[in-house]
Amino acid sequence: MSPLSQSPAAPTLSQNGQGANQREVAATQELTMVKAINLALRHAMEQDQKVLVMGEDVGQLGGVFRVTDTLQATFGPDRVRDTPLAESGIVGTAIGLAMRGYKPVCEIQFDGFVYPAFDQITSQLAKLHARSGGQIELPVLIRLPYGGGIGAVEHHSESPEALFAHTAGLRVVTPATPQDAYTMVRAGIDHPDPVILLEPKGRYWQRDPVDTTRLDPAVLTSARLARPGQHVTVAAYGPTVQTALEAARQAAVQGVELEVWDLRAISPLDFDALEVSVKATGRLIIAHEAPVYFGAGAEIAARLTERCFYHLQAPPLRVGGAHLPYPPALVEAEYLPSPDRLLQAVHQAMAY
Repeated sequence: MSPLSQSPAAPTLSQNGQGANQREVAATQELTMVKAINLALRHAMEQDQKVLVMGEDVGQLGGVFRVTDTLQATFGPDRVRDTPLAESGIVGTAIGLAMRGYKPVCEIQFDGFVYPAFDQITSQLAKLHARSGGQIELPVLIRLPYGGGIGAVEHHSESPEALFAHTAGLRVVTPATPQDAYTMVRAGIDHPDPVILLEPKGRYWQRDPVDTTRLDPAVLTSARLARPGQHVTVAAYGPTVQTALEAARQAAVQGVELEVWDLRAISPLDFDALEVSVKATGRLIIAHEAPVYFGAGAEIAARLTERCFYHLQAPPLRVGGAHLPYPPALVEAEYLPSPDRLLQAVHQAMAY
């Protein structure tokens, strides 16, 4: 199959706080995603007394994954508050605080623990802005470790992103890099609408450079070109971006160049960027850890088929989890997307 036209270059992201070169170098550090989120919370709390952190064990313990480590020691228990084991109460309290002018950051310990708070999130948090005719702003950031890859027990490796993306009034975002983790926390805290930040716990210890002067709010709305290519567009987000990049490296050995897009925002989703890419490559594969049945990939496939129907050379394909409860840790590798499964989809797409 002959290569198609070259895909567009990566979009340029604006940066706030650009100063002298020496200052920019000093602001760039090698950080894990855990440390990047911790630093973003620290910087936000230093700059705004209205920013509060709340959740189970976020204080002295520093959270299960130590994301909030040392924050209570710095800012005190009134601003970094340990809560009862009651997710509905955590979010409900945050709603009241936001209505009084605070900027609460809620930590839900694990993805599978968020469901008791689902009513508060979808029935109250997501709807109060519209219900009040735009008079009430709810700057609530909900941090939610999600996804697999850590060998956890039941209820500790869910991927509930489609449930929140289906609910109007919520912004749903997920970082694939420590840089985006830092920027999303800062942008999410400052945003007037509620933001669900899905943190890929399987990538928590990934280490990359982080520029703490990059405070671009577009990280909540725009996709990022992670690797240019010309034969197949691969749309991924959160934990599957690195999986897609590894598949792209292996495919390149066979002469197939995958264009990998890190979606970053699941709602709202940057369909415009994907449309340009798919019209250039003629093929689309979507990868996510959640089940493909009624998942985010189905919406992406449907929208891009509508927009790019006459450019598609193969049907959009999805690579994700099966329609079953998350399996035991010993067999989760069979459930999660892998480079091999992505490459099988690539071969299938290229066969048309």
